[in-house]
Amino acid sequence: MKKFDAAIAGGGVIGGAIALELARAGLRVAIFDRQQPGQEASWASAGILSPAPESPGTIAMVPLGKASFALYPQFVAEVEEISGKSTGFRPKGTLEALFSHDTKAELSTIIALHHGLGLKAEPLRAEDARELEPALSEEVEAAVLRPEEGSVDNRLLTAAILEAAQRSGAEIFAGNGAKAIWREGNRCAGLVLQNEKVEAKWTIIAAGCFSTAIEGIAPYAPVKPAKGQMAALRTDDLKIERVLWSEKIYLVPRNDGRIVAGATVEYSGFDKRTTAGGIGKILSAAIDLAPGLANARIEETWAGLRPDSPDHLPILGPTDIDGLMMATGHFRSGILLTPITARLIREWITEQRVSVDWDRFSPLRFQSVAEGSAHRAPA
Repeated sequence: MKKFDAAIAGGGVIGGAIALELARAGLRVAIFDRQQPGQEASWASAGILSPAPESPGTIAMVPLGKASFALYPQFVAEVEEISGKSTGFRPKGTLEALFSHDTKAELSTIIALHHGLGLKAEPLRAEDARELEPALSEEVEAAVLRPEEGSVDNRLLTAAILEAAQRSGAEIFAGNGAKAIWREGNRCAGLVLQNEKVEAKWTIIAAGCFSTAIEGIAPYAPVKPAKGQMAALRTDDLKIERVLWSEKIYLVPRNDGRIVAGATVEYSGFDKRTTAGGIGKILSAAIDLAPGLANARIEETWAGLRPDSPDHLPILGPTDIDGLMMATGHFRSGILLTPITARLIREWITEQRVSVDWDRFSPLRFQSVAEGSAHRAPA
C-alpha cells in the first residue's frame, strides 16, 4: 500500500501549489487526479488577479485576496525558477470602465468602497482612461484605475506549478481520482481510489467542483459547478496592456498577443459546452468595451466549471475529522487565491497555526446551517 505524509485529491492549480509547498517543507506528498491534472477550472480560467469584491457577499474575502496578491511576485519567481517555465505574470493593473450617465455618483461609490477596504483605486476621466488604453470605446464616461492588480496565464501557471511540485519531490498520479475518503472512526486515514487505498497522515480535498462527488466530503464542501464561457481573440492592430473590466465583460491580455474575453456564470450542472448565446454575449460586450475587436480573429472558445459554494466564499481548513482538510470552493478567485491557500494549508500541517485568519472560510460553517435546519420544526 502506498503511504504518504499528505494525499491530495485534485491536481489543479490549488492542489499542485499545496503539493509544492508541502514537498518543499520536506513532506512526502502525492496528488491524485481522475484525469490529466490541470485540465478543469485551472485550464479554463481567465487568470485575473484582483482582490476587489465582485459583490457585497464577497467582501469577507478581500483580506485573503490582498494577502495572496502580495505573495504573487515571490510565488511566481519561485515557481518559474524551480520549473524552468514561464507563468505569463502581468502585474500591470486593471482599468474598470464605466458607461453610465450617472458616473459621478458611481465613481465616488466605487472609490470609497475600495479605499474603505484598503485597496488602491484612482478615478479617471474618460480621456485619461483612453490615453492609458486607446482601445477603450468612446462611449466610456469615466474609469477606475486599480494599479495593484494584474493577471497571469493560468494554463502556463498550472503547468509550471505541477512541474515545480514534481521537481520538488511530489508524486502525481493521473487517471486515478479519489472515490471516497478512507475513514477510521473520527480519523481520516487517506483516500479510497478506483482500485486501491492510499494511506496518509493528512488528506486534502482540492478537487474543485468535483469535490462533492468524493464520498464523505459533501457535508464539508457542498460545491456546485458554475459554468463560464470564454473566447480568445487576436488582432494585430489593437494593443491592450491592462485587464479591462466593465459591468458586462472582462478582457485579459496575454504575453503572446491573445486577448481573453469572458465570462458567463451559468448553473447548468457539469455541462461544459459553449453556446451561441453565451459566446455571442461575450463578443458583443467585448466589442462594446473595445470596438477595435470587431475585426479580431476568434482563436478559441471554451467553457470551464468553477467550484461555487453556497455563500460564494472559499472552503479552507481542517474539518472535525482528524487529518482531513478542505481547499476548494474558490469560485471565481481560484487563481488569485492559489499562493495563500497553499501557504495556509502548509502552515496548518507543519505548524498547527496560520498567518492569516481563515475561520470565516471553515468547512464546518455548512454543518451548523444543516444542523440548524434539521432542528427546526416543519411548517
